[in-house]
Amino acid sequence: MINWRMARYRLEYLVFRTLVCIVRSLPMRESVALAKGLAFIIHYCLPRKLTRYKVAAENLRTAFGEELSEKEIEQTIYRMWVHLFRMVVEIIQLPRKLHRGNIFDVLDFDYPPELITALCSGRPVILLSGHYGNWEVAVSVFGLFGFPMGVVARELDNPFLNEWFEKFRQHTGHRAMAKKGGYDDMVATIERRGHLALLGDQDAGKRGLFVNFFGKPASTFKSIALLALEYRAYICVGYARRLPDDFEKNQWVKFEMGCEQLIDSTQCVSNDPVGEITQQFTTALENAVRKSPEQYFWVHRRWKSEPRVRAKKKRQPEPLQEKKAA
Repeated sequence: MINWRMARYRLEYLVFRTLVCIVRSLPMRESVALAKGLAFIIHYCLPRKLTRYKVAAENLRTAFGEELSEKEIEQTIYRMWVHLFRMVVEIIQLPRKLHRGNIFDVLDFDYPPELITALCSGRPVILLSGHYGNWEVAVSVFGLFGFPMGVVARELDNPFLNEWFEKFRQHTGHRAMAKKGGYDDMVATIERRGHLALLGDQDAGKRGLFVNFFGKPASTFKSIALLALEYRAYICVGYARRLPDDFEKNQWVKFEMGCEQLIDSTQCVSNDPVGEITQQFTTALENAVRKSPEQYFWVHRRWKSEPRVRAKKKRQPEPLQEKKAA
């Protein structure tokens, strides 16, 4: 009997590996043109219901209000798709294009000296980012510098694709950890004073901690702050955003790799340390996104969950007969 699901997975993997072969053979200018062409098809040719245009546009209105016109919102969403396709190309090309010998040709660094001190302190460091820029580049650089991490990510449904991405992250010394069901593995890594890399901008549901993101309450996972507080970990809110292309000067893409904020959990003196740290790293992510909004993944529903509002009980009026008796 044919297992149709596995047959579909194998077909998807075959298509993906074919794409990998094509992309790896393309010069940089042609790969950028390919990304722009695919973005044009997604944005201008497909029904907007399929591309979640309405969700992305509403998120941008929530984040920037009147700062962006409707035309600017549309252009930002188109450029977001260009960015996402370019990111796929960069991930495929990254093992051949980025190595220890050319790190400073590919990246401009913007980080405080305290970050290196934190990484060498013997205390665990949580490298936190969002669906912004090229987070895979940021993680790879830490591996190339000799700081292996446990990379927390959602497992893909397709086991062949999932294995490919696991090997991709392992080629710079990292270890893949499943987001679902991998909490014990994360704790064990931090207990050994190891480092973790994860994304912290997903909706955490109704049980999440609501903190402000672009001025609106967003449900956020409080486990990040809890881990940092319990194990005295640093939180580095970082990013790798693509800089304007200059193919005459640069052989590949140029990124700015920055640390928006380094949070020392041992220095938190708030009465609500979990809430304070969660708001700190969420605000830092917001500040990073503001630098290049088109490089953020606006199609996911960041403000999906809403805070519960407790309804006040209305005071019941006394019966008329009791009032007369009184």
